[in-house]
Amino acid sequence: MTGEQAAARPVAPDSAGWLPGARVVVSPHQDERPDPAGVDLLVVHHISLPAGQFHGDAIERLFTGTLDPAAHPDFVAIAGLRVSAHFLIRRRGELLQFVDTRRRAWHAGVSRLGDRERCNDFSIGVELEGDGEHPFTALQYRRLASLTRLLCRRHPLRWLAGHSDIAPGRKTDPGPFFDWPRLLSALEDTGLSRPF
Repeated sequence: MTGEQAAARPVAPDSAGWLPGARVVVSPHQDERPDPAGVDLLVVHHISLPAGQFHGDAIERLFTGTLDPAAHPDFVAIAGLRVSAHFLIRRRGELLQFVDTRRRAWHAGVSRLGDRERCNDFSIGVELEGDGEHPFTALQYRRLASLTRLLCRRHPLRWLAGHSDIAPGRKTDPGPFFDWPRLLSALEDTGLSRPF
């Protein structure tokens, strides 16, 4: 199945793994989780394509396998990557969903939380449109908090981590501008915590 065919595949908006209010763009870069009921980690990432540029469709194209390497020099090295996240939150707060939360998105790569490896198996990945050099927007924090609350009602989430936390030395996102105290304050009644 091509990325465009996957993106065009109809999805039931009320299905347990698809969230209301999100624009659905289905990624083919996903598979079954070993234990769909064992999702207890939310991983925060950042992404911008091309680097430092916001608001285009390149992230969607990357996650659906349709990124044109000729569209920008930065895309040559990444066009063949098979990556995805469950969600993307744009700078203006728009929410996109690429993968059913009961399935495994390919967002964390080689990773570890405590004694557990392969964090994709038990996590939900949320990409924030950003580059690690600029602060995230108030709309992104509000959307991330509301999304996380909804996910807590559907999954037994316990932990919040950055990609850099579960892949130290390999990843730096969400970066120094991500305000963890702000997010934790907005979620203080959920019982979520950072295990670091």
